[in-house]
Amino acid sequence: MKNKDLFSLISLAANKNQKAQTQLINLFWVDVFSFVMKKVQDEHVADEITVSVFSKVLSKLDLYDPNFQFKTWILTIAQNTIIDYWRKKSRENEDTTDNFEGFKNQLALSPEELLISEEDQKQILSSIESLDANYQDIIQLRFFEEKSIKEISEELNITVANTKIRIMRAKKLLAALLKNNSFEE
Repeated sequence: MKNKDLFSLISLAANKNQKAQTQLINLFWVDVFSFVMKKVQDEHVADEITVSVFSKVLSKLDLYDPNFQFKTWILTIAQNTIIDYWRKKSRENEDTTDNFEGFKNQLALSPEELLISEEDQKQILSSIESLDANYQDIIQLRFFEEKSIKEISEELNITVANTKIRIMRAKKLLAALLKNNSFEE
């Protein structure tokens, strides 16, 4: 793709044109996924990170500087996302020794604290139910049934690329709903 065509595609995608966003994702998906896969060596994790990378890319398109290669910019975002993943993973490993303490503390929660936790869960489920049926299905399959992107694609009879985009959009919509509705008193 010529630079001129790429810049017009980026411009359309930055203006929330969904077809342009999909085309941009399809254009660079393999590059980003391959890059991430080399670093994490786990297909499921690589899928998750790649979806996260494109979510960040689409939300930050207005920050892209055309004086630099677009692919390099995307791979820099991918690299930073991978670093965040490894940091989080490292913290989780450190916390495993504290898990028993956390479990004991959870047992010590007051009924009020347990009720708040249940209310949070209800709010999340309520937010999910307010989404479009396609996004509800995606969230159910991906996060509750923990199916792979390929399994979801086959079950919903849509392309893998479409599945990835729906996951990304569902996560964005759910995050926005939760942020807007979060714990208003």
